[in-house]
Amino acid sequence: MTDFDEAERRIWAGRAAAFRDSFAKLCAHTAPALLDAAGAGPGTRLLDVGTGIGTVAAAASARGAQVTAVDAEPGMIELARHNVPGAEFHQAVLPDLPFAPGSFDAVVANFVVNHVGRPAAAVAAMRAATRPGGRVAATIWCAPAGAGHELLDRAVEAAGARRPADSPRLDEAEEFPRTEEGFAALCVAAGLADVSCEPVTWDHVASPEEWWSGAAAGVGLIGQAVSRQDPETVVRIKAAYDELVPHYAGPDGRLVLRYHALLAHGRA
Repeated sequence: MTDFDEAERRIWAGRAAAFRDSFAKLCAHTAPALLDAAGAGPGTRLLDVGTGIGTVAAAASARGAQVTAVDAEPGMIELARHNVPGAEFHQAVLPDLPFAPGSFDAVVANFVVNHVGRPAAAVAAMRAATRPGGRVAATIWCAPAGAGHELLDRAVEAAGARRPADSPRLDEAEEFPRTEEGFAALCVAAGLADVSCEPVTWDHVASPEEWWSGAAAGVGLIGQAVSRQDPETVVRIKAAYDELVPHYAGPDGRLVLRYHALLAHGRA
């Protein structure tokens, strides 16, 4: 693993339940479009890479696909097994997938390529696991990701807090533009054919308490920026967050958070 991968493992270790109760619902929005792009249907041999709590795996199983899924975090696999009892699960970290070449009709990754130290190698591994002519589809966050992260970023800034100095940074040689053109080019470089990439935008609705819970538990980079502060600073961040919430809330008091992502897909 690269230093980036090791840092990501530390960030996610032991946080499966916190992710389930907060940000997992945000990531679920793209599952239908991802599976459509992969052509998932009855009998499709599908690999879900970085399954998390099994959201995409469950949606693929509901379509009648034969689902195999992997994740790097044991806690995620435990929850995913509970959520999708009919799927097969393995612990694995991209780009090291424990499958023979061409084992699947389709391979998908929902917001996973953002979290690996070698993005091009990760997509190439997904392509290698797919039979010739099969489909590969992946989503990533683009910039700006969305209003929920903006809200938390503003609260951190208002509290005078600094982000952890050891936050994972992708090696410059592995970086790519988080644009439609940039993500498509990464997929072409990884060996995919007939590549296309399109933006996906949606409004995520969550209670202020639910959204704060993910950050307070240290889920993801934005959560690390909150949870790794000293207790007094966390209190200041929460106070700033509470002051900002009305600017992002709908009439019922729940947050309405516009988010943006990219969906790329192609053939092996």
